[in-house]
Amino acid sequence: MQFKHPEILYFLFLLAIPILVHLFQLRRFRKEYFTNVRFLKELSMQTRKSSKIKKWLLLCVRLLLLACLIIAFAQPFFKAKGDNNKGNEMVILLDNSFSMQAKGSKGELLKRAVQDLLENTPENQQFSLITNTNAYWDTDIKSIQKELQNMAYSDVPFRPDFLLTKAQAKKPNTGKDIVIITDAVNLDSKDISKFTGSPLYAVLPETENTNNISIDSVYISQAMDNFYEIKVDMQAYGKFEDEIPVALYNGKDLTAKTIIKFDTDKKSAAFTIPKKDFHGYVSVNDNSLAYDNNYYFSISKPEKANVIAIGETAKNNFLSRIYTDDDFNFTASELSGLDYNSLEKQDAIIVNELKEIPQSLITTLKDFYAKGGNVVIIPSGEGSLQNLNGLLGSFGGSSYRPLTQNSRQITKISFSHPLYQTVFEKKTDNFQYPMVKSGFTLSGNALPVLTYDDQTPFLASMSNRLGNAYVFSAPINKVNSNFQNSPLIVPTFYNMAQNSGKMGINAITIGENQTLLLDVVLSKDEVLTVRNADSDFIPMQQVLNNKVKLSFGDYPEVAGNYSITKGNEVLKNISFNHARTESNLSLQNKSVLRDFTETESVGTVYSDIKSERTASELWKWFVVGTLIFLLLELLIQKFVK
Repeated sequence: MQFKHPEILYFLFLLAIPILVHLFQLRRFRKEYFTNVRFLKELSMQTRKSSKIKKWLLLCVRLLLLACLIIAFAQPFFKAKGDNNKGNEMVILLDNSFSMQAKGSKGELLKRAVQDLLENTPENQQFSLITNTNAYWDTDIKSIQKELQNMAYSDVPFRPDFLLTKAQAKKPNTGKDIVIITDAVNLDSKDISKFTGSPLYAVLPETENTNNISIDSVYISQAMDNFYEIKVDMQAYGKFEDEIPVALYNGKDLTAKTIIKFDTDKKSAAFTIPKKDFHGYVSVNDNSLAYDNNYYFSISKPEKANVIAIGETAKNNFLSRIYTDDDFNFTASELSGLDYNSLEKQDAIIVNELKEIPQSLITTLKDFYAKGGNVVIIPSGEGSLQNLNGLLGSFGGSSYRPLTQNSRQITKISFSHPLYQTVFEKKTDNFQYPMVKSGFTLSGNALPVLTYDDQTPFLASMSNRLGNAYVFSAPINKVNSNFQNSPLIVPTFYNMAQNSGKMGINAITIGENQTLLLDVVLSKDEVLTVRNADSDFIPMQQVLNNKVKLSFGDYPEVAGNYSITKGNEVLKNISFNHARTESNLSLQNKSVLRDFTETESVGTVYSDIKSERTASELWKWFVVGTLIFLLLELLIQKFVK
């Protein structure tokens, strides 16, 4: 037992006063003589004996009364269980990732968590609140009420280990009470154990329905003369008995609608739209998460891609049949008549079986690739190995090994490669694969696209996020290979020459640091702006001669349809979507929080902390004891004779 005012206990020495008074009484008895004293003597003995008992009882009661009164003023107490944590800082980690859009018994999980904070946090309670994207240090509930009520969902994953490290760095020498509010979906924190010395609490709101449908991608599956056929890939998490409506909007106008029965986890919907500018989204209504129900995309009116083939005229003839005037501005040039100034205006440059590649061309191709151009390299069987590897060195760590004369068949297609993603409806096993009679062996870190039966690449690709380099390992003239007669020849070369900025769907994933090249010339002080009706931002931009490279990083914060503008001029429509990392609500990982005390609400946390750190006050009991002994004294005075 401890005392708040132990100095008052010195007053206990005053208990000696009534003892002294009792022991050294100044009052004396006088003797009275009577003729017959037998009866009076007996009466005197009885009175003196009872008086002595009464005085001892009164002395004890008064001593106890005074002792209780003095101890009550000293305020005794028992030390609280959590007394050592009284000076702790309150740190609340609030998960505002997209999975917190799910609905629980009282509404959306995040909104309910915010309401819990607003209702149950004491007004005088100081705390720090950290979300996936923001931090509010040493604040109180009134100061951040507006921010809490307007809190937006974030595509940033909830990482409690990272957030706790941030809090620890802010006040490294201060103890902490840690409260985590999360649904634990995709929770992956490997270094949270170092905080287990602090009081840990977890509020884990539960969703009532883990079923969810996510729109994962939209792409052009077929380009016809006047129409596009687009495919919408969707993923179902959980079981859906009813058919789900899927709608296509161009701007705010409903363009088409269909229904999908999710009898398998993955389904696709197909729409046919006119071959012109499109700036809209696909929408599905699943009564679950909202962030992955819309997929925004833009299709610009097709522009012809500029393609040049450098090589002998006879060897370039097959390319002229692929790169027709409908879709391409194709030029074939022999090396001797090449206009180097025209190369920077191209979208793709094909180096077609040149026996000797001059250093000036290698330097130009390297610069062209770095600025976002596509380079296609078809080696010559008569070329110098050193010269070819000098060219490959401009694009990465790949190289050719010496030419061999053995025949090899192409037996494997990388169906997931961007060249073929929209070419095949399904994987084909009985395809009529081409072959080569002689060729080099390609080694290094290039990504295989077409592979021989000996598992070495026939065609491989390299990328620098802007440009692409496609490298063949063998000549493809008709003498050496039947590749020109293969069904693969057209989609392969057609897609290798495409500039994604001039054709196809523009749909950038926020946070993946994707880039975009635009054919635009900027003056010294001009910048490009990305905007829509609600917001705008200036992306990182790099001027590359007559092109501008845009990098978006983690912007914009909100998915939707945007436009790239130069002043008031709209240069290009573009769309942004959040990554679908929070779509599977069944991926709860509560084991990460196994060292936390799970509670139902923040109010319970505050109640537990208060009860653990509130000392057991005993002074009230001593006041009660004082009153009891006072009553006993009155009873003794009245009834004890």
